[in-house]
Amino acid sequence: MVTAAAIWDALAEIPDPEIPVISLVDLGVIRNVDVSQQRVRIEFTPTFLGCPALEVMKGAMEERVRALGGEPEVDVVLDDSWSTDRITPAGREKLRAAGFAPPAAREAAPPKLIQLQSQAFRCPYCGSTDTKLENIFGPTPCRSLRYCTSCRQPFEQFKTI
Repeated sequence: MVTAAAIWDALAEIPDPEIPVISLVDLGVIRNVDVSQQRVRIEFTPTFLGCPALEVMKGAMEERVRALGGEPEVDVVLDDSWSTDRITPAGREKLRAAGFAPPAAREAAPPKLIQLQSQAFRCPYCGSTDTKLENIFGPTPCRSLRYCTSCRQPFEQFKTI
């Protein structure tokens, strides 16, 4: 019989298609897993509505559930948006180790441009906060490009969403 724990473990092995150093579970896009006999219902919230990897992620989840002998039902939940606060501590460390600066915790107020320009962002290579915003627009809507003036390395900063 398929168990919820086995499903969570299998989902934790699926890498994010755009940033393969982090799993879908560590990214925080898997909301819930419900197992009823062989039927496995997964609630999934993408990082943003227009995510081009949505079908790839759904397909990977369905494939893992079938491999365990379950009948998958992946529901995309759009009534509550994803936030960077959902990234697990392990996921944040994986991002940092791969050269991405993890996002800061969300504040109650919306972010201001000055927050993106501040030196509060730590370089994932040397740990310095002597960094500057190079481009607010990174390769995806959730990332900016920054530069560390200490070790002279460019890096991507996850925006707080």
